[in-house]
Amino acid sequence: MKGFVQDIEDLAVKNDEFRRVIYTAKHCQLVLMALKPKEEIGAEVHKLDQFFRVEEGAGEAVLNGVRTVIRTGFAVVVPAGIKHNIINTGSVPLKLYTLYAPPNHRDGVVHHTREDADADNEHFDGKTTE
Repeated sequence: MKGFVQDIEDLAVKNDEFRRVIYTAKHCQLVLMALKPKEEIGAEVHKLDQFFRVEEGAGEAVLNGVRTVIRTGFAVVVPAGIKHNIINTGSVPLKLYTLYAPPNHRDGVVHHTREDADADNEHFDGKTTE
């Protein structure tokens, strides 16, 4: 079977990596993320749309300077061109997943920490999971 069918909540909650690309299709990409307490993704702007879903923890979503408290069960949609950041404001890891449309990272890439992600100037190279 082509495609991705798994328990995304379980995968997200068990993930301890800052970023783990788990599936890349031609037009979208599924990525797990875990932010340590007080850690943030870092303010960024994409030329693509992005969706976040919080599976565990609490934090803030910042979209064009507007801060909104987020917690387990919250979704955040970031249209292309919007400056955004996700910040863990809690005392436990913030576990989430994100969808990029179109893909943004190399398929299968794992960044153990934000520092690893910042040091790796990788981008989607056109190769999909299948």
